[in-house]
Amino acid sequence: MSDQLDRNLALELVRVTEGAALASARWMGRGDKEEADQAAVNAMRLLLGQVNIDGTVIIGEGEKDHAPMLYNGERIGRAVQANGQPDAAVQSVDIAVDPIDGTRLLSLGLPNALAVIAIADRGAMFAPEHLVYMEKIAVGPAARGMIHLDATVEENLKALARAKKRDVSDLTAVILDRPRNEKYVEAVRACGARLKLITDGDVAAGISTALEGTGVDILLGIGGSPEGVITAAALKCLGGDMQSKLWARDDADRAYARQAGYDLNKVLSLNDLVDSDNVFFAATGVTDGEMLKGVHYSSDGATTESLVMRSRSGTIRRIFASHRIHKLMSFSQVEYGA
Repeated sequence: MSDQLDRNLALELVRVTEGAALASARWMGRGDKEEADQAAVNAMRLLLGQVNIDGTVIIGEGEKDHAPMLYNGERIGRAVQANGQPDAAVQSVDIAVDPIDGTRLLSLGLPNALAVIAIADRGAMFAPEHLVYMEKIAVGPAARGMIHLDATVEENLKALARAKKRDVSDLTAVILDRPRNEKYVEAVRACGARLKLITDGDVAAGISTALEGTGVDILLGIGGSPEGVITAAALKCLGGDMQSKLWARDDADRAYARQAGYDLNKVLSLNDLVDSDNVFFAATGVTDGEMLKGVHYSSDGATTESLVMRSRSGTIRRIFASHRIHKLMSFSQVEYGA
């Protein structure tokens, strides 16, 4: 990547996720997922367009949401000229975004909604295209290289327990609460491990496996493939590990996989998902969660808490910011609300 990208990108990305969080947080608990998501998309698209990159959205809003902005394949960044051609002096990058990981959580006022973005070298990010689900396993640094998706849940939990020098009964697995994941739920319970079922937000859950103090040790089960790539980018920065397989919902998915050349039996490693050692990741809390506090309002503005990381340096920052909304509204095009 260019020297300019090395110097400036990480904190610019935090500005993008902060903007998405501030714009969408007004919709907390109001029961409207679409409006909340649109507010985050609008803010993220506008602010990302001001970052000096030539970016291509690899993981965006497109496949499941049919969004007109931040769609898969969209070119974005200050270095993309008005005619759509890139500035040759600026390095091209892959972009993965989830303006709100957990739109349902936000709409119901529930914990752990995040605004997230990741950037890596051009060509580094895996593009699942129309295959929007994948089977996943994710752990923190202590168990890196010690888990395997083709192993049983019991084998993986025992390997994790050895790595962490704990009993299996001390471990906590997090699983997306869906009928398709019932076999993982039953296997974890049979092993005597603790279990945390979540309704949404498996990016936050995956990242939590690699952060101290979250109480989460392993992510298991079938969730979104776009979220899987974003989680892989974060785990690259945190030193964790992840494996996945694309998961077909039906015969149409299986036919698409054959036609597009995707192997549904292939175990995808962390490097298969994000093949770069120069990954930038930022997340800002929208609602309060175990990992980050959400947006909090006061008489003179709002506060945010963000996590910003870079894989090459291994630097992990927590940024607590105070925002004067009325000042931002005086010059920003982002709709932060009254």
